[in-house]
Amino acid sequence: MSIIYGVFSASNLISPSVVAIVGPQLSMVVSGIFYSLYIAVFIQPAAWAFYTASVFIGIAAAVLWTAQGNCLTVNSDENTIGRNSGVFWALLQSSLFFGNLYIYFAWQGKTRISESDRRTVFIALTVISLVGTVLFFLIRKQEDTKAPGEEDSAKEILGDSSSAQNKMMRAVAAFKKSIKLSFTKEILLLSVTTAYTGLILTFFSGVYGTCIGAVNRFGSEEKSLIGLSGIFIGVGEILGGGIFGLLSKNNRFGRNPVVMLGIVVHFIAFYLIFFNMPNDAPIAPMEGTDDVAYMIPSKEVAIFCSFLLGLGDSCFNTQLLSILGFLYSEDSAPAFAIFKFVQSICAAVAYFYSNYFLLQWQLLIMVVVGFFGTITFFTVEWQAAAALVARSSDYSSI
Repeated sequence: MSIIYGVFSASNLISPSVVAIVGPQLSMVVSGIFYSLYIAVFIQPAAWAFYTASVFIGIAAAVLWTAQGNCLTVNSDENTIGRNSGVFWALLQSSLFFGNLYIYFAWQGKTRISESDRRTVFIALTVISLVGTVLFFLIRKQEDTKAPGEEDSAKEILGDSSSAQNKMMRAVAAFKKSIKLSFTKEILLLSVTTAYTGLILTFFSGVYGTCIGAVNRFGSEEKSLIGLSGIFIGVGEILGGGIFGLLSKNNRFGRNPVVMLGIVVHFIAFYLIFFNMPNDAPIAPMEGTDDVAYMIPSKEVAIFCSFLLGLGDSCFNTQLLSILGFLYSEDSAPAFAIFKFVQSICAAVAYFYSNYFLLQWQLLIMVVVGFFGTITFFTVEWQAAAALVARSSDYSSI
């Protein structure tokens, strides 16, 4: 994970240039192929192949996320970006639900995972990944939505976009735009919110499952509860993405209420986790921990917190995708690259300190960063709303 996130973070600096040269569709296809190859490595794992694939998947992930963000933006407008972001997030996180659901029932009661079981899972995942990669070819291109006159005029202005010189100019321009956007007021404010999503990503995808599996008082079900936790995180993510996507078109109050809901849900989850989980659970030895927090560890509370973590995460990520697509409709690739750069850096930092910090300190860090991230998001959203009102009044006065 350290290799993947390290390469992922660095590759976000060049991913806008890659997307500018080859286009979002081809970028997603090539990245999808590398994702499939990475999964296929686990069918017959070898150390050299695993580490090599980790480098390539880090690069592919950066290009894929940048291209996806660009594709999402160019196929949306200010009225549909919220809906499309929610639908995208729900589909993305459905893997958490279906993947963990299969593992929970297929491997239930097993103390040892056989080679046959492992191969079956990763062969299936490789096939699914390849099918998804092929489906990228069916995505509508931006030029498909242009009128014939618009397309011709664009060609007259830009000339032959397939020339090597033109592509290099676009790559350099995309890189410069990324650097320039990094220091704008809006991006700097949203970076605090993005940093929080990176911390919470590490917590629910790595730390919280470890905590559940380390609690000996959960009995023989402690390991199977990890899979059940992943299922309910996925349920929260899908439910949040679906609801916020469907309601965004009729939401007259903007994005702030959704983000407020997200931080409240997460604070409730943190409070319950603090009372339910032993403080040494993240750094417990292989034998687990017999310690008790402020209440006898409850399986029901632990799984409920998983749902809350997923629901709150969907609140933040759907609204970040939405506001980035709204503010940077003309510069979506650099904006989404910066988003993933900050998020992956913070996720990597959280992975590092999660092996050393007690649970209370990890929760405290997320509370502090989440609070300030919510405030900075509110600030940017208020400015965006004011700009939208001003734009509407300008149109009405014509």
